[in-house]
Amino acid sequence: MGTAGDLVAVVVVVLALVWFGQRSLIYLPDGHMPDPAAFGLPDAEVEAFETSDGLTLEGWFVPARATPTGHVVLVLNGNAGHRGHRAPLAAQLAARGLAVFLFDYRGYGGGPGLPSEAGLARDARGALACLGRRFDVDLTKIAYFGESLGAAVAVELAGAFPPAALILRSPFTSLVEMGRRHYPFLPVSWLLRDRYRSIDRIGRIASPLVVIAGDADRIVPLDDSRALFDAAPGPKTFVVVPGADHNDEALVDGPAVIRAVLDHLGSRSPGSRDPELGGIRLTP
Repeated sequence: MGTAGDLVAVVVVVLALVWFGQRSLIYLPDGHMPDPAAFGLPDAEVEAFETSDGLTLEGWFVPARATPTGHVVLVLNGNAGHRGHRAPLAAQLAARGLAVFLFDYRGYGGGPGLPSEAGLARDARGALACLGRRFDVDLTKIAYFGESLGAAVAVELAGAFPPAALILRSPFTSLVEMGRRHYPFLPVSWLLRDRYRSIDRIGRIASPLVVIAGDADRIVPLDDSRALFDAAPGPKTFVVVPGADHNDEALVDGPAVIRAVLDHLGSRSPGSRDPELGGIRLTP
């Protein structure tokens, strides 16, 4: 009888630890305050903005370096690092005429607060409002680029403020489904506080959609990204990056990703050449 009681006690303790410590498993912020020049973005403009619950966060506005297309890409980060780790993506897009806004969620990049699903939703709205205050930004030409967990943030934002285009890299249907895949021994559906149920939201989003996924992704399997894509109403495009795992360069900021963004925004010029993008270049 005592053994059974001990086992129950252990289970209760484990579940309590998971309940109270789960956000430290979901969110992996780098608290360093990055400098844009150190990440190859010397022309980035530092922008501070406030969230609806009173936090002051920061971002970098990276202007287009080639002939501007007028589009601005709002990048919604994944669950780890800080905005500086998305600098190569921003540099690639800026070199092809797109302006880019990188920002950090609460608790990331030296910012205040602790991350949560509701908090990240507020942060995304604050970043969008920050862009809206710039005289050089056309609100009808803002695209959202969400990566992994940031794809769920992007889907939620798109439901409230439809973008010119929605670009999701390695998106999942819900965090509950991801938890079941990676922690099958836990009652995830009971325990998760942040659920990010993109599958319940994507059907109401009419913005043009592109989903980019790697067929060797061990964190968000291709089938899960495909399920979210299938639930979207369209117009939509599905792009598979062969052999790419979740954090591989090819899937983070590789040629296939850049090409998909440019295609989706109508920013490529047919017939021009760019060896980096498999034979495509923007017309100067």
